[in-house]
Amino acid sequence: MGLLAWLAAAVALAPLVGVVATAFGDGRADIAAPDLIRYALTSAALALMVAIGTAVLGSVSAWLVVMHRFPGRSVFAWALALPLAAPAFALAYAYADLFDVAGDLRTWMRAVPGIAWGPHIRSLPGAAFVLSLAFYPYVYLTLRAALVSQSAQAIEAARSLGCTPIQALFRVGLPLLRPALAAGVALAVMETLADFGAVQFLSVQTLTTGVVRSWFVYGSLASAARLALPLLAAAAILLWIERLSRRGRTDEAARARWRPIAPTRLTGGRGVLAFVFCFGLLTLGLLLPVGWLAVNALDVSPEWSRLARAASHSLGLGLAGACVTVVLATCLALSAERMPIVARISSLGYATPGAVMAIGLLAPASLVWQNMPGAVSGLGVGLVLLIYAYAARLMAAALEPVEAGLTRVTPSMVAAARTLGRSEVGAALSVRLPIASGALLTAILVVFIDVVKELPATLILRPFNVDTLAVIADNYARDERLAYAGWPSLMIIALTLPAVIWLTRKITASRPGDPHGHD
Repeated sequence: MGLLAWLAAAVALAPLVGVVATAFGDGRADIAAPDLIRYALTSAALALMVAIGTAVLGSVSAWLVVMHRFPGRSVFAWALALPLAAPAFALAYAYADLFDVAGDLRTWMRAVPGIAWGPHIRSLPGAAFVLSLAFYPYVYLTLRAALVSQSAQAIEAARSLGCTPIQALFRVGLPLLRPALAAGVALAVMETLADFGAVQFLSVQTLTTGVVRSWFVYGSLASAARLALPLLAAAAILLWIERLSRRGRTDEAARARWRPIAPTRLTGGRGVLAFVFCFGLLTLGLLLPVGWLAVNALDVSPEWSRLARAASHSLGLGLAGACVTVVLATCLALSAERMPIVARISSLGYATPGAVMAIGLLAPASLVWQNMPGAVSGLGVGLVLLIYAYAARLMAAALEPVEAGLTRVTPSMVAAARTLGRSEVGAALSVRLPIASGALLTAILVVFIDVVKELPATLILRPFNVDTLAVIADNYARDERLAYAGWPSLMIIALTLPAVIWLTRKITASRPGDPHGHD
């Protein structure tokens, strides 16, 4: 089992070593220092804006849903996480079309007296707006989990000393929730730095767009690798922040005897405001952009054969990537107690953008292509590298639920299996994995959702004529055929939405102390 764990860690680490080796190799880099600085500053500004936006949206929505009762609260508890089903580039297509200078909305706004302006969505603030709506669920879910697991004693003590609910939030609630907030924001910033489709379409030049452009436009692997180095450093810092925040969650309040927080019923105008905020957030993050894409898509006749082929590729790659990733993550989780450092090394891939993973695999792949030409035939080495990139990047996303599921297995259960003559592998197959089967399904769904939405790694590594729905949508969007881009975007959402609904409802129902009740 230990050998398999080391293999899983090597899978995650090899592309990162490939990026560093290529960046410091002898290859000629065509990237100028001013361009590198411009890309880096744009990425930093975008990350800061999204961090602020997701922190505000995610924390306010989590506080309202957990700490209060108002109309629709039981639905919003799980529905506010549904924007995770929509890829960020789909939201970018919808809002760019909505606020385009020649679009219907801007045309209507110009016709209304006194309204002669409209938001410029193809800009850095516009990209921050779109990505904040796409990624706020990371903050919402982490804060919601922390809130429902928190004891009522600290809040009640603040209220008994004369604090109003708002004062209790800022003086007691937020300081206790700071680790969870930092973890959620770190995840949102990771996704922001990894995004390619949305920022590229909205004309925002980040490090990730520079990596992809260096390879596709200039054919310079060295330039792409050197642009990837700042992303790799940022990924390591963000992962360190996320892990540090997770350690900080075990505080004295959590060790105290736990008692659920009694939610406050909001009546009258306050209840209406809470409903309007949550419904508005859900509308802006999912209902409005998806509805607009659907309305525009109905105006064109889709290329059904091309879409069906792309859907089969997305589904196949999603299932294959999920299964391979979860198998490797399970091997790692079964040995995590004896090899904690190996598990931490493999987690670095999750914070690394897909484009960086792809660049790290191109150098060894070129050696295979040069020395084994027959390997490229059919699906060949291209699909193997693509699934490899998915597994390397998403292994940590699968590792967390698998490890959580394995904690239900007590040492006495494993000892009983070993006394009956089972080997370590036999005990894992007969006892540990069956008990953690629900966690394995959760891990498969989490990875499947991410693989179906993945764009930059697929663009760089996919074999010829193997297009996924994300690639088809990107091709249409580059040609400004947004009505056609709506069809593959909607099909991605249709593939991922059932999994997201299942996961969010499971999370909502499983958190200890969640104050259920009818609204």
